[in-house]
Amino acid sequence: MDVYERLAQQLDEYSVGFPRTTSGVEMEILKRLFTPQEAELYLNMTLNLESPQEVAERTKLPLKQIKSLLESMYSKGLLFMKEKGEKREYGVVPFMVGFYEFQLKDLDKELAGLFERYFEEAFLKKASQVMPPLRTVPVKRVVETKATVLPYEDLKAIIAQKDKIAVAKCICRVQKGLVGKGCDKPLEVCFSFGSHAEYYVKKGMARYIDQEEALRILSACDEAGLVPQPYNAQNPGGFCNCCGDCCGMLLALKAQPKPSQAVYSNYWAKIDEELCIGCETCLDRCQMEAISMVEDKAKVNLDRCIGCGLCVTTCPTDAASLVLKPPEAQKTPPPTARETMFAMAQLRGKSLIPISFRERS
Repeated sequence: MDVYERLAQQLDEYSVGFPRTTSGVEMEILKRLFTPQEAELYLNMTLNLESPQEVAERTKLPLKQIKSLLESMYSKGLLFMKEKGEKREYGVVPFMVGFYEFQLKDLDKELAGLFERYFEEAFLKKASQVMPPLRTVPVKRVVETKATVLPYEDLKAIIAQKDKIAVAKCICRVQKGLVGKGCDKPLEVCFSFGSHAEYYVKKGMARYIDQEEALRILSACDEAGLVPQPYNAQNPGGFCNCCGDCCGMLLALKAQPKPSQAVYSNYWAKIDEELCIGCETCLDRCQMEAISMVEDKAKVNLDRCIGCGLCVTTCPTDAASLVLKPPEAQKTPPPTARETMFAMAQLRGKSLIPISFRERS
């Protein structure tokens, strides 16, 4: 089987998958990004971080060749890399969240166009929603006071726990802009933490910021009507601030008949009809088209509400609020990103053990 066909198969094992198209545009993307040698090496690596020596020993290839390939793939955003002193370790990443986002610095009009075709033809329709890699949390402390807000549901608490924060431009809005479908929302709004922040900064895709600036950016995102979406783990490596016009994961969620059931969010919006003055501010703010006007009052469609709270923060009469979903509808994210990846694979009937490894055993 062609190495790119095998690569597409392997990518479909990870995260939300790598659905195929009838046009084959996904293969054009892979051939644009990976050389045949790089594709072969990807197939012989795992999500676990490894040293060049470990990769060379397993693949039986010369260490010098492996180092060159790993550095090439890292420079192109096809691998994650973490430095430990003077040593480097590398691991493969999914398509999304993964090397799609890592194209931020090198994205051009041609590649953006290929991504756009892929999203329209397959990814937004067929990518798995059994457990999304991102979840939705309230933009601010806008939850009714009787509800306990857990630290991983509180953006300020998430930021307060991080000592290394970086901010980058939104890959989705950059990509949409290159194909003439961009919007006017802020660009520099995507956060990464810890080793993920180091990766983004080292590759020239982001800059370090302190907690104070991070909170200022969060406030600007709320004003702009962006939905905060951390990675779907209690200790996320970062989070995006997404719009319903450009952002892939939010667009895929928006396309669902009942986004509320697919999203990892524990809240719904509620409108007090007695306080609602029918100003329709919340209609423009809602990225899920979950609010409509009924007899001059805002009404929330709970099947579409993802609990972001954008309708709450600008309601002039405090008619809107967030309330906890019933216990049976609440979802607890896995503790770590690694556990999230395992859970996603299990729910999809996939394995994080590379196909080539399984074939050898």
